[in-house]
Amino acid sequence: MAVRNDSPPLVLLPSCQRVLGRHPFHVVGRKYVDAIRMAGAMPLMVPGGRPEELLSTLDFIDGVLLTGSPSNVHPSHFDEPVHNEELPLDPVRDAWTLPLIRAALERGVPLLAICRGLQEVNVALGGSLHQAVQEQPGHMDHRGDDSLPVEQEYGLAHPIHIESGGTLDRVLEGLPASVRDGTQVRVNSLHGQGVKQLAPGLRVEARAPDGIVEAFSRPGAGFNLCMQWHPEWLAHENPVSQRIFEAFGLACRAHREARR
Repeated sequence: MAVRNDSPPLVLLPSCQRVLGRHPFHVVGRKYVDAIRMAGAMPLMVPGGRPEELLSTLDFIDGVLLTGSPSNVHPSHFDEPVHNEELPLDPVRDAWTLPLIRAALERGVPLLAICRGLQEVNVALGGSLHQAVQEQPGHMDHRGDDSLPVEQEYGLAHPIHIESGGTLDRVLEGLPASVRDGTQVRVNSLHGQGVKQLAPGLRVEARAPDGIVEAFSRPGAGFNLCMQWHPEWLAHENPVSQRIFEAFGLACRAHREARR
């Protein structure tokens, strides 16, 4: 596939499966599309597909963004039964994203993973999840409150401690003290599940005050960063989010140049 010299890098967004009215749809939240465009890239929404279709997309895309979602990764992928039958699952997305993650990291395709996306990466590489973080002794309730106005629900909720020398530390280097206080920045919090056992080979990038992993990466696999919070929310107004998407956009552009 020919690539124009002036074309923006192409970022793949796997879709979620949702029933709207009486019909099934493939959906991606607009805030993720907007954040990719802010990064200087072009979003490409891709529904679930066959394995050969998955691998062929990696021949022409320049990055992958795994979005958050109301649905959870099916716990059968980490050998547990479903804890709460009332919570939504999306096995079609699981079937698409879990092999995509492994293939993208193997090829060094830039990868940004948000909320459910972080959980997918951990599970795809052999880790496990707490299905209800709020029920674990010593852990906070990290869920959002959907009875609040969305601006409040997605507001900054708690600090995270950034581990020294990692990808997130480098991306956020030099932010003013009003945004980054030493090793800490503040993030929003809207998740019920979280990392239980970190997959082999992953590096913790940040933790919440209760010790829950808020970000990790896989060293040696090109640019990749997985975050439990939602940096895409009003990303253009948040210096932390701006830095993250700028770094992702630059990595996607570099990958596009390397493909030529």
